[in-house]
This record gives sequence, C-alpha cells and structure tokens, in this order.
Amino acid sequence: MSLKSSFAEFAGRSSYWVLHNLFHGGSSLPGKITLKLDPNILQAFSKRYDLIIVTGTNGKTLTTALTVRVAKEKYPSVLTNPSGSNMEQGVVTAFITGPRPHKKGLAVLEIDEAYVVRITRYIKPIAIVMTNLFRDQMDRYGEIYTTYDKILAGVKLAPKATIIANGDDQIFNTKKLPNPVIYYGFNHEHHDDIKAPANTDGLLCPKCHHILHYHAISYANLGNYFCPHCGFHRPELTHQVTALGKMTPTSSDFEIDGHKMHIGVGGLYNIYNALAAYSVGRFLGIDPTKIQQAFMGDERVFGRQEIIHVGNKDVTLILVKNPVGLNQVLDMITTDPEPFSFGFLLNANYADGIDTSWIWDGHFEKLLDYPIAQYLTGGERYRDISTRLRMAGVDQIHEEPDLTKVLEQIPNMPTKHIYLLSSYTAMLQMRKLMKEKGFIKSGR
Repeated sequence: MSLKSSFAEFAGRSSYWVLHNLFHGGSSLPGKITLKLDPNILQAFSKRYDLIIVTGTNGKTLTTALTVRVAKEKYPSVLTNPSGSNMEQGVVTAFITGPRPHKKGLAVLEIDEAYVVRITRYIKPIAIVMTNLFRDQMDRYGEIYTTYDKILAGVKLAPKATIIANGDDQIFNTKKLPNPVIYYGFNHEHHDDIKAPANTDGLLCPKCHHILHYHAISYANLGNYFCPHCGFHRPELTHQVTALGKMTPTSSDFEIDGHKMHIGVGGLYNIYNALAAYSVGRFLGIDPTKIQQAFMGDERVFGRQEIIHVGNKDVTLILVKNPVGLNQVLDMITTDPEPFSFGFLLNANYADGIDTSWIWDGHFEKLLDYPIAQYLTGGERYRDISTRLRMAGVDQIHEEPDLTKVLEQIPNMPTKHIYLLSSYTAMLQMRKLMKEKGFIKSGR
C-alpha cells in the first residue's frame, strides 16, 4: 500500500472511531473522507481480499448476511457491510474498519446496482451474485433493463468472475456473457402450462415480445418460464429448491438439492435469499451439511424481520421499498395465526425513492381478512400511506408523523405483536430511536 493510501486509510479509521464511539454512527462518512484523500483506495484493498459482490433489487442484505454465515464455515473471518451501506463510500468504510487478514481474506459485500461498476473498476471479484430485478425507485434507476445495463457495465470489467444468478428471473438470461454462470431457482412443482396474472411486470418474452408462460410460478414474474412462440426458456439450474415445508412469519423449512434446510425468517422471498447463499457456499466448496448449520444461526439481520422488544411488545421491523417486496411481506405476515397490530412508516427521501406511488400496487385489501387489532402510520409521508389504507377499506388509523411519538405509542397498542413495515430512511430513524431508548442493545 502506498503512503497516500496508508494515510487515507488512517484518516478514515480515525474518523470512524470518533463517529462510532461518540455518535454511534459512521457507516459512510469515513469512506467519504478516505475517498477524498485517495480516490483509488479500493485498488489497495484488492490485494488483501477475494471479493464476492451481492447485487439486485430485493434481498441483497439478507443474502449477504446468510452468505457471510456460510463462508465462515470455511474462512476464519469474513469482511462485510452489515448495515446495508452499499454505495462506494459505504464499501470503503467496510474495508477500512474491518480487521486486516494475515493472509488474503474473503469479503462479501452488498453493492447497490448502480455502483457495481465503481467497485469492479478497482477490484475484480471472484463472484457476482444477482438476486432479482424488479421495478424499484424509478426516479433513480428507470426500467429494469436500464438497471441491468448498469450491473452489466460492472460485469464487463470482471469477465472472469463467476455469475451466480437467479435463473427464475428471465432478465438474467437475456444476454450472453463471457463469464462462467451458475443459475439457481425453484423446482419444487411442475405444471404443463400456466400464466401469471395479467398485471404482473416482466411478462413479455425478451426475445420475441410475446407473453411468457410458466411450468411453475413462485411469485411475481419469477418461475420456470418458457415462451411458446420462440422457444425461449429458463436455463438449466445448478442449484434448486426441491421441496417446501412449513412456513411461518418467523421461519421457513425447505429443501435445496434434496438437503433439508431451515432459516429463522419467514417469507417465500427469503428462501430465494437462502438459495443464493447456498449457491455461493457450494461455489466456495462448502459442504451442504455445513451450510445447513450456518443457516441455523438465530442472529437477526439489520432491519430485516428484526424482532425488537419495546416494553412488553414484540415489534417485527421489516424494510419495504417496492411493490413486489411489499406484497411478499404482506403474504408473509398474514400467515400469523395470532392477532397482531400493523404499522407503516413512510418517508420519501433520495435513499427511499422520492415517488411514493408504489404503495398503490400493494395488496393491502387482503389485510381486512385477518384479525388486525390496530393500524398505525407514521413518517414524513404518513398521509400517503394512511390514504392508501383507507382506500383499501381500513376505517380506524392512528396517525403519528413524529417517529418519537410512534415509539411512545407502541407500548399502548392492543396486541403483544406488532408488524412495523418501513421505508429505508424511516427504518434507520426508528432504529436510532430504539437504540437511544435502549431497546436495541448493540450493533449498528
């Protein structure tokens, strides 16, 4: 490492110590300071670590966390960015604050789709994981093909990296890449010929633009697709979900390649995240039984179905940011057999996406069929989500735009369990308040 890089890293580490220990922050600013002093600092870190990138619209954070658990079955330590700070400055912060490995270590990093190219310009990853691509933050990304082009710009700079992609998402099968490719997907059922609902995004064949058909659909446009017009079809899967077992809001049982697996989070969408992590583990040469053990850990992931005790209440905090993810969360929480309360915190800052119209594609109407004792809305755009819930048929809503008052209201809610859905910046703000009040004891 050059003198310039060493000084930049020292300055970044020092700023992190101050921010982390005195202000309980520091996920991105230390990286900004380091990049200001040495814009090429990432190149210096490439000599210390083999890198695995995780990118895509939904599931990056949990996929990264599960992959880290799996990788630790083989590697003594794995560097990662657990807070989800996935742009260039957050990635640099992860590198400068992580322990220096005695020999070349492994880094598993969640990367924003638009920033893959900024990372691969300096570090050539050994693998790039692609979870899915859905419409998300249209003001930032545009349509999914635009987002995919942003990812491919980074892939182009790393032609030797193995692509580990969701084979059930047809966009990852649209362009021939020079890279070795591993596809994963669901293969637990088979139908002769079915179609997705007409209002589903991404139903046109990317080759001939006719309507895609399916042998099986997991959710949204994901599944075992084929085009009866031109023959375009899902690629052969290397790793696959072969059976589904019991699914609750807090756990999922399933099989991958015939091996029984269990994760301590609910939702069909999270099985995809586990499948991606399993695929990375097999790529790294880790035995399925070791992966099974890694999945059994009960550590909750930042903002992803964290269960936080607020007084005598159990609050499940869940990040939502686009219609597909939102509807999967609604499907998941409605598997709860016990009465619960429902909250939604909505902001519209740059990191959230400034357009809140995506909430209108959420299937909130289904909530009326379940014993929800109270509805609560909060955040800067609480009026938007309150209006959406009222249009879905919800009569009584407790509105608290101030998140401090939202937190004060939670102990007064009528059920022990509250599902609190939140956009990204509102989730960060609520976690900060919970930490200040002592409800979150440690971690970022």
